[in-house]
Amino acid sequence: MSAAPPKAWDLSFVTGSENFFEDFTVGTVFDHARGRTIDNVDNLWITHTTLNTAEAHFNLPYAHGLMDGRFEERLVMGAVTIAVVIGLTSEDLSENAVADVGLTGVRLHNPVFEGDTLRARSEILELSPDGNRENAGLLTYRFHGRKGDDVPVVEGIRTVSIKRRPVRTTEGKH
Repeated sequence: MSAAPPKAWDLSFVTGSENFFEDFTVGTVFDHARGRTIDNVDNLWITHTTLNTAEAHFNLPYAHGLMDGRFEERLVMGAVTIAVVIGLTSEDLSENAVADVGLTGVRLHNPVFEGDTLRARSEILELSPDGNRENAGLLTYRFHGRKGDDVPVVEGIRTVSIKRRPVRTTEGKH
């Protein structure tokens, strides 16, 4: 016999147990602990799944011929770079996210290639009520992605709806 599905307002089944909205402070900077080395599978899978036809992302001889041979490897699609860097920020900032709200000001500064290891840094810019969810708040942060010797590759601002800490009643229930 299967258990009844959780009530719509109970978000605990889709989020983590730490980093609630109340745990964040504007101005806090995170140097995210993990890095991620990009491989061709990352790039080719997303490039082909999204039907991107820019050959520099999947055709190695074509990439070699670009910009007087400047590219020794396929150019990693910008969406892959953005996704990996945002993913690196997730453990610290959006483990309790219930919705993505916005992504603005995204800039790609330098190319990424197979073998580049990306790292992320974030700063909390704003905390505000979520007008659509009583049990969540909006967290806005600026993210920076870098590769190798601190070479910038991407930056932007992300807003996510973050679950508020459950309030316990005197009976120990929320």
